[in-house]
Amino acid sequence: MDLISSLSFGLFILLYLWVAYNIPILAIGVRRVLLSRPETERAEVKKSFNLPTMSIVVPARDEERVIGRLLDALLRLDYPPERKEIIIVEDDSNDKTPEICMTYAQQHPRLIKFYHRDVSKGKPSALNFGFRHAGGDVVAVFDADNVPEPDVLMKATRYFEDPSVAAVQGATAALNADESMLTKLISYEEAVWLRNYLQGKDALNLFVPLTGSCQFIRKNVAEEVGLWDENCLAEDLEMSARMTEMGYSTKFASNLVSWQEAPSKLSRLIMQRVRWYRGYMEVAIKYGRFLKRLEKKAFDAEITLLGPYVLTVFLLSHAISLYVFMFPSPDPFLSIMSRITLALTILTLLTVGIALIHATRPMRFRNILWLPFIYAYLSLQCVLTAYAFLQIVFRRPRSWVKTEKTGISTTLVSQKFRHSNRQTVAA
Repeated sequence: MDLISSLSFGLFILLYLWVAYNIPILAIGVRRVLLSRPETERAEVKKSFNLPTMSIVVPARDEERVIGRLLDALLRLDYPPERKEIIIVEDDSNDKTPEICMTYAQQHPRLIKFYHRDVSKGKPSALNFGFRHAGGDVVAVFDADNVPEPDVLMKATRYFEDPSVAAVQGATAALNADESMLTKLISYEEAVWLRNYLQGKDALNLFVPLTGSCQFIRKNVAEEVGLWDENCLAEDLEMSARMTEMGYSTKFASNLVSWQEAPSKLSRLIMQRVRWYRGYMEVAIKYGRFLKRLEKKAFDAEITLLGPYVLTVFLLSHAISLYVFMFPSPDPFLSIMSRITLALTILTLLTVGIALIHATRPMRFRNILWLPFIYAYLSLQCVLTAYAFLQIVFRRPRSWVKTEKTGISTTLVSQKFRHSNRQTVAA
């Protein structure tokens, strides 16, 4: 076997192992979704007692288009006012964000704490600043473009009744899913990743990462692990890995829902994902020691962190398969591997297709028609992971690029907040 064949063999085997490991997790998540009973969840929430105090931290920079909508939603949360607080960390904005936030703080002085910072050091720094001013037993984090559902805090308390739970990650959904084909694809990606794949991880008691918003963490646990790493591009993921290393458990809660804006322009998506993927890759390097541990959650954490690297391998393996298809190779090994790669790709897409059918309520069989676009979208993600990998190889400077928000919504859940937000901005 020559060098090229040996390299191809290694790439193909890595890809096969990855798919073989993750397909069952996704399938179990889909099954869990099918068997879920929302009415049971609502009944259990009513039994909650001894509600913990909640501190809601909102980092905000140049968010005049969306911050009012979020604050309106937070004020409408179904939770005792005396047991919650809203902490806004306004991070050197250049628009009307400070004025909007200050207006809300003046109107609700007992509920909203407003802090302005003259120098922006990125979201992780803003989170740490807000956390140090939080007095709650549990700290919740919402991005400025979010619209959490009114019962999100009450439902979160059910999970924290279990003392072994250190953090809870809720589900996010695109509130502008119907704005364009791109936002629709992102909404389906969120549905498969959050409502199915993370469901499978949670069901198997594997690694559940924090994803940046609609997340809840016990204050004492966050203090013990050292808060967010301000030099990391994937600060929530890095904290999740640190918590796992210290033996703490994070639950995924599909019934904690917050709507948020998906990038509507390809340029914004590219900048966001390159930052995410580079962050993932750097955290994977940092916690490579997980592979040496004989604990399933730590091992699964590293496998999860290696995801972007595998997407890069996916790109290379498909390039090899395409080459073999166009220029048949006399090497039977490459031909066989190419066919296996095609079969596994089809199997993966079929599993994703089943997840897509059940991604909406009521379920829609026509969602499976999105599979060709999902494949094209996945191919784009593979290219972006390769670019992020090259940034690491050539040691390009890290840059925490903020994803711009427009305030556009195509879902009914946020319509009632839109008008009041525009009035506040106009003021």
